[in-house]
Amino acid sequence: MTAAQNQPNLESQLVELQCHFTWSLEGSRSRLPRLLKQLEDIGTKEGTPWLGHSYNLQGFTQWALGSAQDACTLFSRAAETLEKDPRFTEPWLLVNYSNLAWLRHHQGEPEESRAYLAKVSALMEQHPPPSQDQLHPEVNAEKAWTLMKFGEERKQEAEESFQSAIHRRPDMVEWNTSYVLLMVRAFKNRPLDDELFDKLREATRLDPGNQYLSIQYLYDRSKRGEDVKDEVRELAEKVLENPISSYSGWKRILVIYRDYHLYDEAIGRADEALRRHPDQRYLKTCAALCYKWKITYFEERRPEQRLIEQAIRLHQQVIGLYPEVLGKRIDLADVKARSPKYLDQAEELYQELLLQTDLEPADKQMVYNRYARFLFFHRQNREESIRYHMRAAELPCTSFFRDDSRNTLQRIMERGRDRLCGEIQEFLRNLGD
Repeated sequence: MTAAQNQPNLESQLVELQCHFTWSLEGSRSRLPRLLKQLEDIGTKEGTPWLGHSYNLQGFTQWALGSAQDACTLFSRAAETLEKDPRFTEPWLLVNYSNLAWLRHHQGEPEESRAYLAKVSALMEQHPPPSQDQLHPEVNAEKAWTLMKFGEERKQEAEESFQSAIHRRPDMVEWNTSYVLLMVRAFKNRPLDDELFDKLREATRLDPGNQYLSIQYLYDRSKRGEDVKDEVRELAEKVLENPISSYSGWKRILVIYRDYHLYDEAIGRADEALRRHPDQRYLKTCAALCYKWKITYFEERRPEQRLIEQAIRLHQQVIGLYPEVLGKRIDLADVKARSPKYLDQAEELYQELLLQTDLEPADKQMVYNRYARFLFFHRQNREESIRYHMRAAELPCTSFFRDDSRNTLQRIMERGRDRLCGEIQEFLRNLGD
């Protein structure tokens, strides 16, 4: 049989695999670079939960962005990391080998692809799945963690995959921790219901070494009215002793300071973290956020120009580190809007974003919502602000920004003092739920 006749058989075997190439991980050219930066910010410290899985997803993302060589390097790093993990069992390599089979296929290397297919088959024979229609718990866990990174639209699938994995391996504490954190994330800034709060507390008891989980628990306790300031300060000291990544919970610590209106203390902590770990770009984003909060939520008088200048410098550095993250440029515009000196520059930043033609609907929604708020608070252009809230609300993307714009329009209509109330009412009626 010729190579051409063999090709369909190879592809039919590949599509049966469980890996990043078959999980419909759709991402645009703008979303994927942002995801890559998020994964890189997890850090490379040994013992970090999900580090090997992060390398697998980074490899797939690099392939999707057109860099097969980087993808191959990251897939190899994933295998090495997984094998060093004290929790390692051989089925953890199923996704990795499947990824490499697909990568070699896309590179036009059918024999190398078949070699990885053979490795997958050998592992399946040595470690058969629980049943013919069920995945290995290790595969389900990696699939669940991966789907978590692809937004609200994949949340239900992620939950189901975690549940399947935990059912088979209830001893895997990290899986239960991530499952609970996935459910908690759906509440955003709202207090958890009692049932989920109890699950979070139990997860903290079972996984006491997980700093991110501990900080999340403190955050949700504060949302329920508890005073956790002293505990947060103590935990912040522990976090600062080691290299800080996005899995350290550092940003959540700073958010708790913000919620207690401890803006100066948050800035002090963020600056201290940068002094201790000056090469970690993630910390720069955290520091920029703290300065933005101080300026945005300043309650007594206009913020000092010195503070605004420092915030602008930090945000400009962050944009240089994360050029593909749209929200960083919007944050810079928001900071500049607080100073008459830079107000026109804030307008220019928004106009550049509004003219950008390659934005995804979700990104457009964010720009329209934030520009609407800018127009209302800093340009006193009420009518144009309403128009942009409408543009944000009519985009069919479920997000905080859509809800904020819809709620703003609803409040304006209910007050009944704006000449556009009738138009807003008709707009909301046509919008539906």
